[in-house]
Amino acid sequence: MTFKQKIHEHYLQIASEKVQQLQQVLDDLKESGSNETKSTAGDKHETALAMLQIEQEHKRNQLKDAQLQKAEMEKINASIVAETVVKGSLIKTNKGYLFLSVALGKAVVDSVPVTALSPQSPLGRLLIGLRIGATAAVNNNQYIIESID
Repeated sequence: MTFKQKIHEHYLQIASEKVQQLQQVLDDLKESGSNETKSTAGDKHETALAMLQIEQEHKRNQLKDAQLQKAEMEKINASIVAETVVKGSLIKTNKGYLFLSVALGKAVVDSVPVTALSPQSPLGRLLIGLRIGATAAVNNNQYIIESID
């Protein structure tokens, strides 16, 4: 398995775990809601039920976003290598490794720090289409592309 494939697997696992955790929280909230409906405490009951419904809606939105991230990560073919930066590229820069995929933040794979960023992010948009040796500058940070996998 290549380093890029390990990174892809790592972030796919993160996305999957995020979906599972949010699903569990949503299931717990549903159970709390069904227990709450058995209560008859008047206004307090109505307020608690309304708060639960708001929280459920919030978690449903988070779950939907997490499922979209996981689906986007699953679409990436980690064995493809391009000469220019494309979605799914592992880019080695003077500031470290960037995995252009889904915005899932920083991780350490094989003792190497990697940042997964979205092609829609400011840096991601600048990197798309660039070749080795090209530079992209964001927030006074200059990223020089050293390699593309």
